[in-house]
Amino acid sequence: MFNFCPSCASKKITFTDGKVFRCPDCNFVYYHNNAAATGCLIIVPAADGLPENERLVFTVRGKDPGAGKLDLPGGFVDHGEGIYEGLCRELQEELGWTPPFPADKCRNTAVADVFKLFSSFHNVYHYKGFDYNTCDMYFYVIAHGLTPQDFKLEAAEISGIQFLKRNEINFDEFAFESTKKAVKVYLESV
Repeated sequence: MFNFCPSCASKKITFTDGKVFRCPDCNFVYYHNNAAATGCLIIVPAADGLPENERLVFTVRGKDPGAGKLDLPGGFVDHGEGIYEGLCRELQEELGWTPPFPADKCRNTAVADVFKLFSSFHNVYHYKGFDYNTCDMYFYVIAHGLTPQDFKLEAAEISGIQFLKRNEINFDEFAFESTKKAVKVYLESV
C-alpha cells in the first residue's frame, strides 16, 4: 500500500503482522484496520408461510471480484455512515429499492426493527491488486410480495437478480466465502 512513508517519504517504511505500517525514521504508525461491509438477505415469505417455500433474493455480480457469481445486495460502509445508513444506501444504489418500513409506524420504526443482524464474518475483498480485509455484517429483511419488477438494478454493479427457494441455492456459485457462510447460518437458524 505504501512504498514511502506518508509523513517523511522514507523508503524504510515496513508493514508487519498484516496490519501496521511503521517508519523508523519519523516514528509514523498507521494501523490498516478492517473495513465495515454489509450484506442483506431479502426474504420473500411464501403465501403458505412455509420456510421451504419462501424466496431468498440474490444478486448476480456484474463486475469483478466474482463477476457472474451470486452475492447479496450490500457493500462498504462509507465514511460518516453508520452500518444501517450504509446498508440502506447500498440497497437504494444497487437495487433502487427501499425496505418495507411499516406505513403506520414509518417515523417511529427504528431501522434495527426492520433489519435483523444474523451473522458476521471476516472477508478478503481482492480488488485491482489490493486485498481489503473486511468485517462483513449480514442482515435480513422481510419483504412480503416483492417481485423482480420492484427493482431497478444498477447495471454497472449488478447483472441480474435471482429469487431462489432454499433447495435451489447452489453454494458453489457464491462470489465470497463469507456470504456463503452467512446464507448457511440463516438457513440453519430457521
